[in-house]
Amino acid sequence: MNLDFSDRSLLSTSPREKVAMQLSSAVLPYTTERASVESSLIATDPPELAEEGNAANATPGLNDLEVETLMLNLDASLRVYERAHFFSWTQGLLQSLIRHEVLICALRNGDPQAMRADSFSMVAPEQAIFGDMFLRDASVVPNLIKVWEERGFRPMICDVGDTAFARGPFAQELERVKATQILAHGTHDGEGRVTSFFTFASRPGLLVNRHAYLARLVTPFLHSAWVRTEFSGRTKCNDGVLAEKTGKITAREQEILRWVYFGKSNFEIGAILDISPLTVKNHVQKILRKLDVVNRAQAVGKALELRILKT
Repeated sequence: MNLDFSDRSLLSTSPREKVAMQLSSAVLPYTTERASVESSLIATDPPELAEEGNAANATPGLNDLEVETLMLNLDASLRVYERAHFFSWTQGLLQSLIRHEVLICALRNGDPQAMRADSFSMVAPEQAIFGDMFLRDASVVPNLIKVWEERGFRPMICDVGDTAFARGPFAQELERVKATQILAHGTHDGEGRVTSFFTFASRPGLLVNRHAYLARLVTPFLHSAWVRTEFSGRTKCNDGVLAEKTGKITAREQEILRWVYFGKSNFEIGAILDISPLTVKNHVQKILRKLDVVNRAQAVGKALELRILKT
């Protein structure tokens, strides 16, 4: 989505109104998403801040940079069709809006009480464990959703230690990566039944009401992007592709991918493996070509999706 603010008719409007006016003609996945973003951007104060009256966190809306960052994220979400894309977006650009160590995505699976979950993280070697524990700890989902519903389906921020599942396995896994503050928000259908639920886990003290406001803006796009990846995963047969990709990536390239996953630079990887940074760069470029991606973050995401990354 390219936003052009050069139109003279927009010169006298605020940045927030400019974005809303451009959205009115933009093509978004669902009408409810467009209405949600337009009304939220034009509002003088974020609803949570105005209602809760928290002077420490209250702010007069989004500044120009935040509006631009928000729009970049919404645009990026529209390009998500596979799990690798979702990983790259949420663990990359989305961090500029809501900094988190772990993101857990849960989607209703037919029955209102049944959900399936997945988790994404750049700091945990076994990122799937958070989604598993989110569902396995029977006290987590009911308690979070109950509080969310009692708040009128508004985002909530809390410390894991203050919850009913503070001593459970899910809380223990978050404590292990020092991500003990959570921001939770979701979507619901016309009858008020949860359809999806997203939980950001961050380091203590990072999340404030401003992030709850941002979560309210991006959650419809998170939901749409996540649903597209689920649909894509069910309709595309990956068995042959997985075997083909696994055969293409050499043992040395898998080793380099592992260090890329841990955030190491070419120079650092070269020092660890006792090879030159140029050799590392050549390996990385080969990996990008083989996985048909354009950057390191996408390579990590696709390698995780194809289960060829040994963490």
